[in-house]
Amino acid sequence: MMPYQPERGRRWVPTPFVLASILFHIAVAMAFVAWPSEWRWLIGALLANHVLIGCLGMWPRSALLGANLTRVSSACHHASCIVLTFDDGPDPEVTPGVLEMLDQFGAKASFFCIGERAARFPHIVAEIIRRGHSVENHSNRHPIGFACYSVGALRREIGRAQVALTTIAGTPPAFFRAPFGIRSPLLAPALAAFPLRYVSWTRRGYDAVIRRPEMVLRRITHGLAAGDILVLHDTAASRTAAGVPVVLDVLPSLLQRIEAAGLRALSLPLAMGELAVP
Repeated sequence: MMPYQPERGRRWVPTPFVLASILFHIAVAMAFVAWPSEWRWLIGALLANHVLIGCLGMWPRSALLGANLTRVSSACHHASCIVLTFDDGPDPEVTPGVLEMLDQFGAKASFFCIGERAARFPHIVAEIIRRGHSVENHSNRHPIGFACYSVGALRREIGRAQVALTTIAGTPPAFFRAPFGIRSPLLAPALAAFPLRYVSWTRRGYDAVIRRPEMVLRRITHGLAAGDILVLHDTAASRTAAGVPVVLDVLPSLLQRIEAAGLRALSLPLAMGELAVP
């Protein structure tokens, strides 16, 4: 596969926290030269900084390591929108059922697809687009160690997914979400090479691990408000006691609650005003 050629890049600007961390590393390196006998304290200081960075990377909604879209309320072009997103697909068993339920309620959503899965099930990706939803980038392989990759490895992983999803969907994804929502300070400079914005969520239901639909529904609807970004998974990772994928059990009730609250479920491009709301 040819390397992805981005439509436009942008200059990476570190956040104040990342800039402070860079300057701290420089200061510690200078201190090593000036006071080599204090190496234990200096190494301890570096380790403490890295532990803090690691904790921030595991805080999905943090913006300290880079720009992070957690809500669309300030930019929402539809006064009462909710953004529905689905991760880890496409899945030949689950995704078609999700699409049918969305159609029943006139809802739109963004599907954060894994590049290799999209290549295996291109007809499902095409159906997502045909029904008016958006396909976004969720990495090429969804690797467990994604947050530990170098800048070059991150760019390759993201770029391969961007190529696959653009080829299948016909339009390039505009948004990226990291596998498991875990990121490193290197992700922001890696993303700067692409026309991609990082997005996490307002709340998630943990439907990929929790087997009780009522618990998932309660988590994802608690405090539901316009501008929220919600995360579910269009995969069969977690099933009810009856063997039904949890997302298919939860989604009808969720869509009913969204409708009853006078809200409308939209995809990210629709909510951000990049496409006209149908």
